[in-house]
Amino acid sequence: MNIDDRLARIALSHIFEPGDMHLARLASQLGAVRLYDELLTGQHNTARVDVDARLKRIDPERILETGRRRGLRYVIPSDSEWPEQLEPLDHVVALYDRTGVPMGLWVRGPLRLNVLAKSVAIVGSRTATTYGNDAAAHIAAEVGRAGYAVVSGAAYGIDVAAHRGALAVGAPTAAVLACGADRVYPPRHDRLFEILASEGAIISEVGPGLPPTRLRFLTRNRIIAGLGRGTVIVEAARRSGALNTANWTARLSRPVMGVPGAVTSASSEGVHRLLRDGSATLVTSGVEVLEMVAPAGEYLPLDEPAPERPRDRLTLREQRVLDAVPVGAAVPVDSIAHSAGMGLLAVQSALTALRDRGLVTFAGSGWRLTPAALRSA
Repeated sequence: MNIDDRLARIALSHIFEPGDMHLARLASQLGAVRLYDELLTGQHNTARVDVDARLKRIDPERILETGRRRGLRYVIPSDSEWPEQLEPLDHVVALYDRTGVPMGLWVRGPLRLNVLAKSVAIVGSRTATTYGNDAAAHIAAEVGRAGYAVVSGAAYGIDVAAHRGALAVGAPTAAVLACGADRVYPPRHDRLFEILASEGAIISEVGPGLPPTRLRFLTRNRIIAGLGRGTVIVEAARRSGALNTANWTARLSRPVMGVPGAVTSASSEGVHRLLRDGSATLVTSGVEVLEMVAPAGEYLPLDEPAPERPRDRLTLREQRVLDAVPVGAAVPVDSIAHSAGMGLLAVQSALTALRDRGLVTFAGSGWRLTPAALRSA
C-alpha cells in the first residue's frame, strides 16, 4: 500500500499544479490511491486540467527512479520523517486558489524532515542591505544555538544570510524551492546548495527537473510557513514575496515577526506596515524570536537596564550643580551658583562632593569639569 500511495502521490503532483485547491479537497476525501485509480479509469471527471493528456505522459515509477538517481527521496505523510506541522494546511483559507498539504516532498540531503518540527522560518528581501543580511544571519545563529532549525528559500539576500547564519553555528537548515529539488536555483548559489545537500535539506513538492514559475514560488511559501513554528520577516518591500509567506503564517495562526529597518528604507516598508497594523510582532534578536515560538516561559528576554554612569549616582542637587559647571575655562563659585539658581553654601557643598567623585576640579581661579565628567555626559 505504501508504494502504491507513493506512486499515486507522485502522479497526482504531476497532473495538478502544486497546492491545487481542487486536488487537496479530492485527495482528502478519497485518498491518493483511489483518486488516481478513478482518474486512470475515467470514473472521476475534472474540468480543471486536461487529465487524459497528462496521464498518458506520466510514469510515476520512472519519476521515482529518476529522483533516486539524482539523490532525492520522496517523503509522504505515512513516512516516519513526515513533518506533521504541515497538516493544518488542509484547513486554512486558500490564497490565490492554492492551499492544502503537499502530496509529498522531494528531499535532497541527510536532514530528516521531522527535525524541522522545532524550526523557525526566516525570509525577506532579495535585494537586502548589509544591515538586513547581518540581522538575518545573527537571528538565525541565535535560534540555531538554542536547538532550532532554520527554514528559508535559498534565494538571494535574506534567505542566503539566514541559511549561512544557521550553518555557521552547526544548526540544521532547510531550503524549500519552487523548482525540482535536484536543480540549483538561483544558479549562482551552487556552493550553498552543495553544503545543504551534504549537511541539511533541499525540499520541493514539484518533481525532479521541473522549473520554477511565479505561481510555484507563491505556493512554495505556504510550505515555508507551514514548516516553521513562526516566521521572521527581515526587509520586505511593499510587494515582496516574503509578505506572502507572512500571510500564510498568519492563516496558520502562527507568530509573524518583523525586524525593523530604517524608516527611510524602501526595502523595509512592507515589514513596517506589518508592524504598524499589528500583523507582526517586532523582534530584534534571536532571544525575542524564541520567546514567540518556544513554550511559554522557556525563553524570557532579560530587561537589562542601561549601563550605570557616574552621573546616575548623583543627587538632584549635585546634578544641577554639575550641569552648571562649564566645559571650557574654570569659573568661580558665584558664577556656578547663578547658573544653577542655588545658594553659595549649597553649591560649595555639592562641588566638594563632585570633586570627591572625580567629576570636577578646582583650577586655582575656579571650577571646571574633569575628563571623566565629559566621558560620562
